Amino acid sequence: MNTELSKLLADVKDQVLYLQELGLESLDADLPDIVPAKAKPRAAESRPPAAGGVYAVSQKPPSEIKRTPGPSNSPPFQQASRTQPAESMQIAEKQEETLFGDISQTLPEAGESVEDIRAEIGICTRCPLWEGRTNIVHSTGNMQADLMFVGEAPGADEDIQGFPFVGRAGQLLTKIIEAIGISRDEVFIGNINRCRPPGNRQPTPVETETCKPYLMREIAVVRPKVVVVLGNTATQNLLNTKVGISKLRGNFHDYFGVKVMPTFHPAYLLRDPHKKREVWEDMKKVREYLGSFLTP
Repeated sequence: MNTELSKLLADVKDQVLYLQELGLESLDADLPDIVPAKAKPRAAESRPPAAGGVYAVSQKPPSEIKRTPGPSNSPPFQQASRTQPAESMQIAEKQEETLFGDISQTLPEAGESVEDIRAEIGICTRCPLWEGRTNIVHSTGNMQADLMFVGEAPGADEDIQGFPFVGRAGQLLTKIIEAIGISRDEVFIGNINRCRPPGNRQPTPVETETCKPYLMREIAVVRPKVVVVLGNTATQNLLNTKVGISKLRGNFHDYFGVKVMPTFHPAYLLRDPHKKREVWEDMKKVREYLGSFLTP
């Protein structure tokens, strides 16, 4: 009993220090909301199962992307789309039948590097976003990372500097990463889209489907143990779902054998700081899962 109490007190202390570091001065919450109830079901048991009883997303393996290299003088999207159907940048859905029903696929072995993917992207003009960008914002970080973060698209600061998550939301993301005992240099960070949408609007389906396959191929190269996907748009695109972030966050989901944890975008936390506590709960689960791979 003393051990359980000590563990609970340590957890509360971690949470308070995390919230103070992120600048949250007060919490409007009842104690029962902070102390988890033993009677609650496990996260994996609370989600509705996919076909065949497997908690998996309807996704398509990165190895089956139909590569369409785009040279630096590629024609604008309006011209290229007449000869390149939308399906050419998608992946054929593939499920393996077993005695136990459908099972989700694992990531294929990548026969390329992140540098190869960047070279193929070139000075991209595959979708309309190229017309208003300053820089293509490629994924950056440790290319052998256990932890990867995926956002929606670059903002104004990212567009100017050419790196993901370098503005106010990026600074908050750095604090979140450090709060679970990891430095930013140890993770890999990218976006569904690599060009900034005008006025920071949400990317269109055509824009995301044009750019997303390159991110999927990067995941196959880096092979992280966990992908933390930030915000509603990025979550719905990566997991190929229409379910909202509020229902998906807090539970691990499957992306070809990789654990995916949806959580709120740091930009949203800047508007609603009280959501930081929920992000902390999500990140604790990420920390615990990554810690399970450490040798005792």
